[in-house]
Amino acid sequence: MKIWIARHGQTAHNKAKRMQGLTDEPLNELGLLQAKEARRKIGAQEFDAVYASPLDRAIVTGSIIGNVPKQDVIVDERLIEVDFGIYELRKYYLLGPQMTLYWNFPTIIPRPSSVESIKSMVARSSSFLRELEQKDYEDVLVACHGGIMRALCGYLEDAPNGLRWHKAHNCEIRVYESIDGRHRFIQSY
Repeated sequence: MKIWIARHGQTAHNKAKRMQGLTDEPLNELGLLQAKEARRKIGAQEFDAVYASPLDRAIVTGSIIGNVPKQDVIVDERLIEVDFGIYELRKYYLLGPQMTLYWNFPTIIPRPSSVESIKSMVARSSSFLRELEQKDYEDVLVACHGGIMRALCGYLEDAPNGLRWHKAHNCEIRVYESIDGRHRFIQSY
């Protein structure tokens, strides 16, 4: 099975450089164009299923990249973005040292108390992917968010701590192969 992990397109909060977790902000005009461009890059690729976070920006991105009607996107709560607690919608440069350091070095710096834990992110990501790997798909698209994508990719790269803490750009797609519990990174778009 090939698992295509895609970050959603740009929103107004992304453009304003705000921490956007659980706020359900739609794609802006550029975000819609990014999703269409990502679709163009993968050509005639078809998917057996398209999954997304319950947030509209991920559902719409999944619909466009997956080339399926919005109502055909399978919503899974485990794909929702990280809960940033009191840091939600704060400008990046106004996060303060604790959150800034944590978000840059999450395995070294303790998380602020209102922010979802790495353990939680890894648990829900691995739960989703283990379940997905039991399905009989050849190609599946997963549209999600920059934070949770780090845990999804960590699982698919068999990272010891369950994370691949490398920022994904809006509508970046990372493709992995999963065969009998073994994973391999294939490429990025």
